[in-house]
Amino acid sequence: MLDYSYLVLHLPRGTSRDAARQILTEHAEYGDWELDRLRLYPDGRRDVRLRRKIIRVTRTM
Repeated sequence: MLDYSYLVLHLPRGTSRDAARQILTEHAEYGDWELDRLRLYPDGRRDVRLRRKIIRVTRTM
């Protein structure tokens, strides 16, 4: 079974589309995060939830 770690980002309404894309791209490239959920509100703010797999090492002995 896969376990995930989550990161929630709150982007204010003044954040441009290109700036939001750049932030998410950096998290994906350098932190191995992937987009789980993005919510865009009518006033322009965004709530983004990112996730990444947790790798657990099991003992083989």
